[in-house]
Amino acid sequence: MNLTPPPAASTPNLQALREAYRSDKAALVATLLAPLPTVRGIHGLLRRFNRLADRLLHTLWKASALPPGLALLAVGGFGRGQLLPYSDVDVVVLLPGGSHAALGTDTRARVEDFIRNCWDAGLEIGSSVRSVQECLQEAADDVTVQTSLLEARRICGSAALFGRFEREFRASIDPRAFLTAKTLELRQRHNKYENTAYALEPNAKESPGGLRDLQTILWVADAAGLGQSWRALAASGLATVYEMHQLERNEAVLLLIRARLHAVAGRREDRLVFDLQTTVAEAFGYRSASEGGSHLPLRPSETLMRRYYWAAKAVTQLTQILLLDIEDRLNPPQTPPIPIDERFLDKGGMIEVASDDLYQRDPHAILETFLLFQSSSALQNLSARTLRALYAARNVMNSAFRNDPVNRAAFLHILQQPSGITHAMRLMNQTSVLGRYLWPFRRIVGQMQHDLFHVYTVDQHILMVLRNARRFFMAEHAHEYPFCSQLAAGWDKPWVLYIAALFHDIGKGRGGDHSQIGAVAVRRFCRQHAVDRPDARLIEFLVREHLTMSRVAQKEDLSDPDVITAFARHVGNERYLTALYLLTVADIRGTSPKVWNAWKGKLLEDLYRATLRVLGGRAPDAAAEVEARKRDALVLLALSALPFEAHKALWDTLDVGYFMRHEATDIAWHTRHLSRHVGSSRPVVSARQSPVGEGLQVMVYTADRNDLFARICSYFDQAGFSILDARIHTTQNGFALDTFQVVSDNLPGHYRELTHLVESGLIHALQDTNPLPEPRRKRVSRRVRNFPMAPRVTLRPDEKAQRWLLGVSASDRAGLLYCIARVLAKHQLSVQLAKISTLGERVEDTFLVQGPELQKNAAQIRIETELLQALAGDAS
Repeated sequence: MNLTPPPAASTPNLQALREAYRSDKAALVATLLAPLPTVRGIHGLLRRFNRLADRLLHTLWKASALPPGLALLAVGGFGRGQLLPYSDVDVVVLLPGGSHAALGTDTRARVEDFIRNCWDAGLEIGSSVRSVQECLQEAADDVTVQTSLLEARRICGSAALFGRFEREFRASIDPRAFLTAKTLELRQRHNKYENTAYALEPNAKESPGGLRDLQTILWVADAAGLGQSWRALAASGLATVYEMHQLERNEAVLLLIRARLHAVAGRREDRLVFDLQTTVAEAFGYRSASEGGSHLPLRPSETLMRRYYWAAKAVTQLTQILLLDIEDRLNPPQTPPIPIDERFLDKGGMIEVASDDLYQRDPHAILETFLLFQSSSALQNLSARTLRALYAARNVMNSAFRNDPVNRAAFLHILQQPSGITHAMRLMNQTSVLGRYLWPFRRIVGQMQHDLFHVYTVDQHILMVLRNARRFFMAEHAHEYPFCSQLAAGWDKPWVLYIAALFHDIGKGRGGDHSQIGAVAVRRFCRQHAVDRPDARLIEFLVREHLTMSRVAQKEDLSDPDVITAFARHVGNERYLTALYLLTVADIRGTSPKVWNAWKGKLLEDLYRATLRVLGGRAPDAAAEVEARKRDALVLLALSALPFEAHKALWDTLDVGYFMRHEATDIAWHTRHLSRHVGSSRPVVSARQSPVGEGLQVMVYTADRNDLFARICSYFDQAGFSILDARIHTTQNGFALDTFQVVSDNLPGHYRELTHLVESGLIHALQDTNPLPEPRRKRVSRRVRNFPMAPRVTLRPDEKAQRWLLGVSASDRAGLLYCIARVLAKHQLSVQLAKISTLGERVEDTFLVQGPELQKNAAQIRIETELLQALAGDAS
C-alpha cells in the first residue's frame, strides 16, 4: 500500500479532552430535558450532539497523524446525523486499497492509537478498519452492514477516497434485493414485538411503529434512488405533501421520546419502561389532568403513552403505504388491475380504489371496502393507493358519516359476516376507520391500563377478546376451547357476542364503573343500528355484567347451593348464561398470557354447569348431591380393589360440607390414601398431577392446629410453588384434610420428581415445631413498583353469621399468601376455605375464617391493620 509518509503524531491531552467532552455533552443533555420551542427542535439538538462528537474525532484524528490517503467515516445513526446522547458512535477507518491486514506497522499502530484515544477521551465508538473492497464485500454478505454504510458521511480525511467509496458502493446495491431483505427484516422485528405498537413498555426504536420503521422507508428509498429525506420523497412523488408533514412530525415525536429516555436513564435505553415513563412525561411538561370532562385524572405517563401510541399508529400506516409504493416502483405489476366493480379493482390480490378521490366522492365506499375484504378470500390486503385514500379520508368520517343509515347498516353487516370479522376489525383499527366510525372506541385507542393484569392497551385488549370470541365458532380452533366450541356450535347469532366484546371495556378511563358506561353506550349503539330488542337486551346485559361470572367463580364458594341459586336468578335463563360464559372466557384469555390457567377454566365451567342445572328446574338438593358423589366415589374405589367398607373409617369423620366441596374423584383419591391412616399421629401428604391438567394437586392430612395453613403456605413459598386454590376441611375428630392446587415454573415435564419433593418436604415442614419463619423479603416486579395499588381488606360475617368472609386485594409479590396466613395464625383464626385468585400481578383472595377474636371489635381492627401492613410489605 503506497501512502504518503505521515507527519509525526502528537500526544493529545486526553484528560482535558475527556472533561471538555463530558461537560459539553452534559450541557446538551440538560438542554434536552428542558422544554423545547417545538418538537421538531430535536433535529437541531441531535445535530449538536453530532458536531460535538465530530469535533473530538477531528482533534484525535489530527493528533494521530494518520496518512492523508485514509478517511474517517461516520455510519449508522451517527452518519445519519441523529446521534442520541448514549447511542454508539459508529465509525469506519477507510483505507485506500488492499486490506486491513496489509497495513504497514507504523500506520497500523497509529490507527490503533486513534481508536484507543477515542475511548480514553470518552467516546464509546464502534469502529471498523476496512478498505473500499472490504466494505463492498462485507455489504454483499450482510444487509446490516450494507444498511449502515448506506448512511456513511465523511468526518475527515481523504475526500477523494470517500468519493470513490460512494460511487462503488452505490453501484453495488441491488435495490430490489435490498427491498426484499429489509422487508423480511421488518417482519421478523415486528414478530419479535408481537406485531403490535401497543405494548405497555414499547421499544421506541424497534417496536412496530417505532423509529426503525421510518428508517427502513428511507433506506429502501435511498437504495432505489428515490430520495434520502421526507421532502425528497415528496418531490419524487412517492409521498404526498400531507404525508411528508405527518412523517416529519411523528419522527420528531419519537426521536424526542427516545432522546429523553437516554437522558433520563443516563444510559442507552430505548424501551419506555414503567420506571421511566413518568419522568420522561414530566420532561414533556405533562402533569396530571382530566381529559374530555372525565372525573378520572390522567397520569403524566398516560398522556405520554397516548401520544406515543398515536405517533406509532400513524407511522405504521404510513410505513405500509410507502413500502408498497416503493415496491410498485421497483417491481411494476406485469398485468393491469382487474375490475371488481365500478369502484374497486383487484390489484394482485389487493383491493385498489378505482380513483384516488373515491372516498371523498362516495363516503359509503369506506365501509364497503371492508365488506369486500371480508367476502373474498382472494383479496388479502389493501393496496397502497387504497390505504392512502383511507388515510386522506379521515375527515370525511364525521358525525354525518356515523349517523348515515347506509353506513350503520354496512357496519352491522360487517359484524354479521360468516368470516373475516377479526381481520376486518383489526384492519379498520389500523387504518383509523374503526375509531372514526365507532366514536366511543376512539377514546380508548392507546389507553393504558394500570390494573396489573392487562398487558395490552384497552383497544388492543378489546380486539383480542373479539378474536377469542370469534375462535369459538371456528372448527380449526376447537382444540383450544373444547367446551366453548361445543356451546358455540349451538349458538345462532355470533354477532351478538362480537358487539358485546367490542363494548365490554369501552368505558375504561372515563371515571365511574366502566361496565355501566359501556352498557349505556351499547344500548345507544343497538338503538341506532336497529338491533332487535331481545338481542339488544342481551348485548346490554353482557356488557354490564361481563365481570360478574369471573367474580362469582373465583371469589365465592361454589359448593354453597345459595351461591348457585343467586347467580342463576341473576342470569335468568340458559341463553344469557351461555353468552355470559363465552364472553367471560374470551375476556380473561384476552388480558394476559399469565392470567388464564386451567384451574380458572374449571371454576368457570363448574359454575356454568351448576347454574344450568338450576335453570333447568333442578333445585339444589345438598343431600341428593352428597349421595350421588358418594356413590360415584365408591365405584372408583371398587376399581382400585379397596377392601369392603374400608372407606367407613374416614367417611364417618366427614360432614356434608366436605362432600359438597369435593368431587367424586377427589373423595376416592383421599379415601385410598387415608383409609388406613385415620387419626394418624404422623402427617400424610400425597401429591399427583392435577386432574385439570396443570400443576399438582396436593392432599394434606394431619392433626389440626391454628398455624397449619400458614406452615403449608410457608413451605410452598420456599419451594417455589404458587397456590391456585385451597380447600380446607376440619374433620369431626379434629384433623385437617386440606387439598391444594399448586403450580411451579418447573412444570410441566417433571411431575414425578416434584410429587416426591412435595410429599417428603411438606411432611418435614408439618413436623416442625419451631415458630413460623419470617416472610422472605423479595423484590417486586417493575410493574408493581411503578403502578402500586392500595391494598384493601374487608372482613364481614357470612350470611349465616357463623363464620367470617375475609377479602384481600393487593399487588402480587412472592410470599404474599404466606404473609396473610401468618397474620391469621397469630390471631388463632382457622381457615375454612381459601379462594386464591391471581390476576396477572394483582391478587383478589377470599377466605372463610373463624375464631374467637372475631367476636371482639378491637381485635377485628388489629387483625385488619396487621393484614394491611402485611399486604403493603411492612409486616415483621
